[in-house]
Amino acid sequence: MRTGTTETEGPMLTVDELAACAGITVRTVRFYSAKGLLPPPVIGPRRVGRYGPEHLARLALIEELQHQGMTLAAIERYLQQLPADLSARDLAIHRAVVASWAPDTVETMTRGELERRAGRPLGEEDFERLAAMNVAVPHDGAYRVDPGLLRLGVQLLDVPLGLETILAARGALIEHSRAAARELSQLFRDAVSERDSSAVKSLSAHMHPLVVQALLTTFQRSLREELREWIPDAEPARDS
Repeated sequence: MRTGTTETEGPMLTVDELAACAGITVRTVRFYSAKGLLPPPVIGPRRVGRYGPEHLARLALIEELQHQGMTLAAIERYLQQLPADLSARDLAIHRAVVASWAPDTVETMTRGELERRAGRPLGEEDFERLAAMNVAVPHDGAYRVDPGLLRLGVQLLDVPLGLETILAARGALIEHSRAAARELSQLFRDAVSERDSSAVKSLSAHMHPLVVQALLTTFQRSLREELREWIPDAEPARDS
C-alpha cells in the first residue's frame, strides 16, 4: 500500500492512506491541514502529497486531545506551543502524557476496520500476536481494541524478536511501572496526609501528567545509556 519512503522518516502515505491509518476521513485530514493543525505534506512526483510518520503521530495527538474534551481552538493553541520539528517519537510521548489523563478506553472493531487502522494487511499470525499482547482481543466475531496500544502493537509485529521475548518485556515493564507507581503514590500520600480533600485532588490532577512525562523521559535516557553499553553506534544520550 505504501508507495514511497524517506531515508530517515520511514513509510510515506497518500492522503487516503493517512486517513485510513488514523481512522478518520480524508475530509478531516484536509480540514486539519487548512486549520494549520497538520504540517503540509511532501510534494512528490505528479504533485502528489506524501505524509510521514510525524503526520500520523500528530493526528493521534489531536485525537487524544479531543478525547479530553478540548475544543478545536484549544487544540490549536496547544499544538502552537510545540516545536514545529517534533519527530513522530516525540509526538508519541506527548500523546502518551495526554492519554494518561483519561481512563482506559476500548473500541470494538471488525477485522477490516482493524486492518485499516493498522494501515496494513494482517495475517493470522499477526492477529495472534496482537491478541497475545492484549492489543486486539477477539470478541463475538470482532475485536476489542485498545486504541492507545494499537500503533505500538502494529510496530512490534515487525520487530525481529520472538513473541515470548516481547511478552516478557511487556511483563517486566508492567511489573516495574507498578512498583514505581506504588512508591510514588505512597510518597504523595504522605506529603498530603494532613491536607483537606480539595488539596489532594488538586495535587493528583497536576501531578499525574507531570509524573508520566518524567517517567517517560527518565526511561528514554536510561534505555539509551543501556543500549550504548552493547551497541557501540547506538544513538547517544541527550536531554529531551
